[in-house]
Amino acid sequence: MRQLRALLAVVDTGTFTAAAAALHTTQASVSRTVAALERALGTRVLHRTTRTVALTPAGIRVAAHARRVLEEVAALRRTAERARDELRIGYAWAALGRHTAAVQRAWADAHPGAALLFVQSNTPTAGLTEGLADVAVLRRPPGDPRLATAEVGRERRYAVVAADDPLARRRSVRLADLTGRVLASDGGTGTTTRDLWTATHEPAAIRDVRGVDAWLTAIAAGQAAGVTTEATARQHPRPGVVYRPLRDAPWVPVRLAWWADSPPPDLADLVALVRARLARDGTGNKMATSPTGNGSTLGA
Repeated sequence: MRQLRALLAVVDTGTFTAAAAALHTTQASVSRTVAALERALGTRVLHRTTRTVALTPAGIRVAAHARRVLEEVAALRRTAERARDELRIGYAWAALGRHTAAVQRAWADAHPGAALLFVQSNTPTAGLTEGLADVAVLRRPPGDPRLATAEVGRERRYAVVAADDPLARRRSVRLADLTGRVLASDGGTGTTTRDLWTATHEPAAIRDVRGVDAWLTAIAAGQAAGVTTEATARQHPRPGVVYRPLRDAPWVPVRLAWWADSPPPDLADLVALVRARLARDGTGNKMATSPTGNGSTLGA
């Protein structure tokens, strides 16, 4: 990078002396730096005389590439600077449900000028390993040893059925009420499996879908039922779809995950804030004592 900057300084100012002044160094240093670039490239990039400096044909091409490289590096730095002013939280289906906006507002109050952004990514790590997020909201263990996690709360499971389904008329349902039914579940991000049921009360089949919209569409059409967490029920109301609490289903741990070797700034503040907000839920006491169960869900 230093060699490319030196070359372009000479090209833009017209002399080694002027380039040295622009770079706040000496003429000899600029000359050595450009010579080192030529050795690295194996070709001359400048014609030098006692009066003029001009690009060689190869130098014209090198200089054009050098400008693009330096522009890209500058853009990279701007991106990194913007990243310091925001914290991106990835989620697969539902971020923090009805707490999402409240957490964002509380973060803005505690960290002026540092935005908390939620980004949706329907992947097993909710965009974390894809580089889309700094922290991810997960409702199952990530299964990646490179990631660290902290449990921040627990959520009740809900059964999800079409509005004209007989179960929609009930205030709550049991797992056994879904026996023999077809359930829709996202195999890429969810963990609604047969393990939730005993062998004598299993669903007839579990149909794989991708994403919350396809999941809700299948349920609204009466093609399947579903099981999800309270966050999905709060964040994705849909005409023709009814959410009902599952009375006997294990609650779902909610975790925040991040790169273990590169935790984002203010991570401790974020974990504490989310924990405090989820604990203020009307079921906050139950969240601390509810059964952990044998699985969790990222939205299905």
